[in-house]
Amino acid sequence: MSVSLPACPACASIQTVKNGKIHNGKQNFRCRECGRQFVQDPPQNKSIDQASKDLIDKLLLEKIPMAGIARFAGVSEPWLQNYVNAKYQSVTRVVNIEAKKKGHLSKSV
Repeated sequence: MSVSLPACPACASIQTVKNGKIHNGKQNFRCRECGRQFVQDPPQNKSIDQASKDLIDKLLLEKIPMAGIARFAGVSEPWLQNYVNAKYQSVTRVVNIEAKKKGHLSKSV
């Protein structure tokens, strides 16, 4: 009974061996030909849909900790922090400064 190991994604060689496990417990492999390490089915980046972003925008206006927002919306805290930072950078800052009149103090009598 032989177990078929996956082919190397870099050189397509079938000379691969098991090489421990990665942080989430998935099997890591190494190619004997080119030395590349790889995981058979790497996790794909999960994109956040617009409805979730709209919900997050509303929750950010409330006095809810970011950890709670991340938990409720099902996103990671680092992703949420990057999202908030990007939102903050996109807001134009307009500051109107008016010079005070110098000279006499007007007294009400």
